[in-house]
Amino acid sequence: MKKFTKVLSAALIVSLIFVLTACGSSSSGGLSTKDITVGVTGGPHQQVMEEVAKLAKKDGLTIHLKVFNDYNTPNTALNDKELDANSYQTMPFLKNQISNKGYKITDAFKTVAFPMGIYSKSIKSLKDLKNGDKIAVPNDPANELRALKLFEKAGVITLKKGSGITSTKRDVVSNPKNLQIVELDAAQLPAQLNEVAAAAINTNFAMGAGLTVLKDSIFHEPLVNNPYSNYFVVRTDNKNDKVVKQIEKYYHSTEVKAFIQKTFGGSVVPAW
Repeated sequence: MKKFTKVLSAALIVSLIFVLTACGSSSSGGLSTKDITVGVTGGPHQQVMEEVAKLAKKDGLTIHLKVFNDYNTPNTALNDKELDANSYQTMPFLKNQISNKGYKITDAFKTVAFPMGIYSKSIKSLKDLKNGDKIAVPNDPANELRALKLFEKAGVITLKKGSGITSTKRDVVSNPKNLQIVELDAAQLPAQLNEVAAAAINTNFAMGAGLTVLKDSIFHEPLVNNPYSNYFVVRTDNKNDKVVKQIEKYYHSTEVKAFIQKTFGGSVVPAW
């Protein structure tokens, strides 16, 4: 009888441990509501997340920032659980990374948009382009299509209908001025402005060269309802975690919106 009682007691203890573990599984399996690490690229994404972190700190949530200088590593780090989230990329880029690399990551909420602009040191309007002039676009998949669409919207070229993320200059079906389309590394475009008549430059690289969309571009994407929002990204399993909803609240606050508008003067705009 004593032996049976001991066995029964042991079984009850194991059962109790199981129940307690099961009851806490949703919180233990999710991201911490006290401490989280977010990957960002240096520049505006870092600056905005620093403001978000200040608001979070007041409520007892510490947001650690890990700064990257490339676009690929933050997604690898997030997928490999070296980060809890990242904030730096557009949806076309995210979808391309998921498709090509099989990452189990997803968008959680919109952050900011960086309206792409077309810049020139030799002309004041794209109407001034001459026959055979060179125009430059980024050579990476997500941004080349975006740049070509911007030139298309300006009436300079026409793309093949249904052009997707893998589109390049080979998908241009109309080029009335026989413009030479030069594909270059996105980061090198500002330095090549003296070599081309015009170039479509990502805002982060334009800002690094002292150029702003409103003051210096000769044509640009819309500032309101920009189609290339950036996103706060998490592992798919964490999309509905409480802390993600908390950070969204801080990011979409009036304080952060005011900071963006005051700091970047239109080169970076709220996307929500």
